[in-house]
Amino acid sequence: MRSIASAPGKVILFGEHFVVYGVKAILCSIDKRITATSKFLDEPKIRIKSELGDAEIDLDALSDLNSIPIRFMRPFFHIVKETLKEFNEKIGMEIILSSEIPAGIGLGSSSAACVAVTASVTGLFNKKSKEQILKRAIESERIIFEDVSGADSSISTFGGLMLYGKNGFEKIDSKNNLSFIIANSNQVHNTREVVLNVRKFKNDNEVMFTKMCEQENELVTNALSALKEDDLNKLGSLMAKNQKLLEKINVSTDKLDLLIKEASKTSYGAKITGAGGGGCIISLVDESNASTTLENLKKNSDCFIAKVDFNGLSYS
Repeated sequence: MRSIASAPGKVILFGEHFVVYGVKAILCSIDKRITATSKFLDEPKIRIKSELGDAEIDLDALSDLNSIPIRFMRPFFHIVKETLKEFNEKIGMEIILSSEIPAGIGLGSSSAACVAVTASVTGLFNKKSKEQILKRAIESERIIFEDVSGADSSISTFGGLMLYGKNGFEKIDSKNNLSFIIANSNQVHNTREVVLNVRKFKNDNEVMFTKMCEQENELVTNALSALKEDDLNKLGSLMAKNQKLLEKINVSTDKLDLLIKEASKTSYGAKITGAGGGGCIISLVDESNASTTLENLKKNSDCFIAKVDFNGLSYS
């Protein structure tokens, strides 16, 4: 028996960093997925295979996740441990991960993997609701990222567009089939370090930062209207304004600035997505300008087209 589940990655349209200080963020799942395939083993082993590495432990070793040398895989072993405990089982298992999402560039690959693995592993016993899958996925992420908000896992689970704040998330009722060119700066970034630098900026510039939060809040409000009206010109212009705020808090880089400059020549608007300090930019396009924007960005980066994924978590 095999259990196969997949979950999409995501981009942040508005609100990164400012969401930490009370502003809501707009997230969007994209049609690039991570797939997890699980099956039982006849031997008492838990084996995980992925493009980034493989890990195998004895079933009895699940009690000590810190002993697992590949740190990013600890949440997956946690999922197995909790699922076996829930169903009062003691059985070996193999999980194979495949991905359409580049890892470590701010597109939510780790969250999508946790959602997909949770659904795949629990599916060997009994399919759970999306709400139950989400709860365990976030719990597993916190094995290595204690302060994770749950936003990435939420949009990966439910798909579409989402408004996220400190009080949780709400779906944005939109069927806008938005298209983006996602361009990778190929600059490695440390999300925690970038977040701490933004906190220092805030503490050193309290009045300015408060005003910037107000400006970001206005951008989010106007973006919701633009989505409702399906106004790409307005939405792209708001994205460009959001980028200016991100530049002011020093999360952009020369390479990101270059990519945004190139994307802005032909797209409706472009900005960093995620923490910044590296990672990716997104540019809003449609059929009229997608190919030219893609060609411009290809001169300076690895890039690809992505659309909104409205399905979220799904089973095969």
